[in-house]
Amino acid sequence: MANSREIQARMKSIKDTMKITNAMCMISSSKLQKARKDLKNTEPYFYAIQDALAKILDLSPETGNEFFNERESIPKKERKQGYIVVTADKGMAGAYNHNVIKIAENEALSDNKNMLFVVGQVGRRYFEKKNIPVDINFKYTAQNPNVNRARIISEKMVDLFKNGELDEVYIVYTRMVNSVTFNAEIKQLLPLKKVKSINRAENNYQSCYFEPNVDQVFDYIIPNYIAGFVYGALVESYCSEHNARMMAMQTATDAAKDMLKQLGIEFNRARQAAITQEITEVIAGAKAQKNKMR
Repeated sequence: MANSREIQARMKSIKDTMKITNAMCMISSSKLQKARKDLKNTEPYFYAIQDALAKILDLSPETGNEFFNERESIPKKERKQGYIVVTADKGMAGAYNHNVIKIAENEALSDNKNMLFVVGQVGRRYFEKKNIPVDINFKYTAQNPNVNRARIISEKMVDLFKNGELDEVYIVYTRMVNSVTFNAEIKQLLPLKKVKSINRAENNYQSCYFEPNVDQVFDYIIPNYIAGFVYGALVESYCSEHNARMMAMQTATDAAKDMLKQLGIEFNRARQAAITQEITEVIAGAKAQKNKMR
């Protein structure tokens, strides 16, 4: 059994680590609340864009065929796919990064024609270490996602799709189901899927005039729609990251408390054993001295 000094040193180390994990838990909790608020504030705008697209398609079904073109003439083995992989900039978040990277490896690495666009330092370092090619100019942080960053990413994906450099675009991110559940998912961004037609009686766009024409209006709105999806994915991933880190740090803090409790028992036993030994030595010394005097 370790002596009391060794146990005290270990207890001090655990207490210092517990302060760090507890602080990280509180920081993640604060950032999680802010990210949720930002997402909630921007959702109505992007829902309105989605509704506008549905109404325009209801009036002009042939609009925007460029974005709905699935390029069926291209064989499956020759199709070029792009994957936006959203990871974190830091670890210590449980299985958050692992789950996203696992999906990316299973889907994106099935063909060497596929392209990886990685958000976050953890994913970028992982793929570089594995010698897996990624777009070296696509360097975006996962911290504090904003609409401007989502627009830049979506515009790049739209340009690659329109120029024929990519036939399909996917995003791999973590969707936050609730405060304790989050799942890594893959969603297709391009080509778009036709949305269900709305009731013509509810379509107030019938009396609208589109300038210069409906096609150009639709083409202008599409990047905003994709930017909305990308922004939602970035924010949900950011929320999931901090939720996962908060849970991991809380688990680590609880484990540290249990270790301190067990070490406290061991320390008391070691101290009691040391005291008992000292008393025994004093008694033995007194007895030896008494026998010597006789």
